[in-house]
Amino acid sequence: MSTTNDDNSDIKQAAEQVNAQEVEKNLAENKTVDAPKSLSEEEQTPFIDDDLRTDK
Repeated sequence: MSTTNDDNSDIKQAAEQVNAQEVEKNLAENKTVDAPKSLSEEEQTPFIDDDLRTDK
C-alpha cells in the first residue's frame, strides 16, 4: 500500500478544518477511564516461569 497525494490532501484538509474551540473543550473535560477488572487467582498467570527468570 503506497501513500498517494490524495491521502496527504485528506490529512491536510482535516488539519485545516479542525475546530480549536472544540479541541480545547475536549481536552479540558475530565474524562475518566475505567480501571481494569480484577482477575481471579486462576486468571493471574505469569508470562514467564519464575524458574526461568534471569533478572532476579
